[in-house]
Amino acid sequence: MIVGSCEIELLIYESNSLKEKRHVLKSIIERIKSRFNVSVAEVEYNDLWNRALIGIAVVSNEKALCESVILKIIDFIENDERVEIIRHTMEVI
Repeated sequence: MIVGSCEIELLIYESNSLKEKRHVLKSIIERIKSRFNVSVAEVEYNDLWNRALIGIAVVSNEKALCESVILKIIDFIENDERVEIIRHTMEVI
């Protein structure tokens, strides 16, 4: 069993309150879950209205597949004009 994990720090442009932040994040997280069949959660900066850190976990039987899915998710988020990726880290075990 191969486990891939990724942390993605986001700057949220369309957010002027925690309610707006949660609306944007919920949309992104639900779209990632349904499109890529991975686990996703907000893991940091819960009280900041313009930043978020999301964690993603992928389980597979191939290392290349885990890396590929994570890279596709990063590209997917980069194409969303509501947010900007500040940094990301990826680890495959």
